[in-house]
Amino acid sequence: MDRNEVRRAWDSVSETYAERRDPTGSDAALLDDLLERLSDAPTVLDVGCGDGARTLANLPANSVGLDFSRAGLNLAAETVPDSRLVQGDMTALPVASDSVDAVTAYHAVFHVQRDQHPAVYREFARVLRPGGIVLMTLPSGQFETVRRGWMGGSMFFSAPGRRATLDQLADAGFTETEAVTATDPLGSDSEFVFATLGGD
Repeated sequence: MDRNEVRRAWDSVSETYAERRDPTGSDAALLDDLLERLSDAPTVLDVGCGDGARTLANLPANSVGLDFSRAGLNLAAETVPDSRLVQGDMTALPVASDSVDAVTAYHAVFHVQRDQHPAVYREFARVLRPGGIVLMTLPSGQFETVRRGWMGGSMFFSAPGRRATLDQLADAGFTETEAVTATDPLGSDSEFVFATLGGD
């Protein structure tokens, strides 16, 4: 799938995904751990925010939700009506450099073709202030596939593997990483990583 096909796929399944996912759970609780690592009143960019119920709703009021899908953002506008929402692609974030304290990316990066993941992590590093933190899902394996029938539609998944992902984060300037396991929105376990951007 090319990026426009992925965007259209998310437009078609966003409502079903929002209905089927659990808005609570231990991966949502990781946001509390993230906020404890940040200064007071941080600005957090939630990449792939979708309907906003699991991540954006649990972030500070000045956080920004970004999603590729207009349908997802329409749902987020209902779920988190006071939030700032932006439509955009994580490979070229429409966000100023050095402007956010943290980036969250739950179950998001693996919907981008894996050869573009280094560009995504460079974008995360660009928009973060020195010492900023990324909290994102860490893929367990290497894959690139289109899942037919996923949430009643089709969806693209792609990842280079766990070790390659950690190496790509390091190459983008993230000098410290900490991996944790938590329950994901659909009820299984996933690994997440806190990655800290090195200072100047």
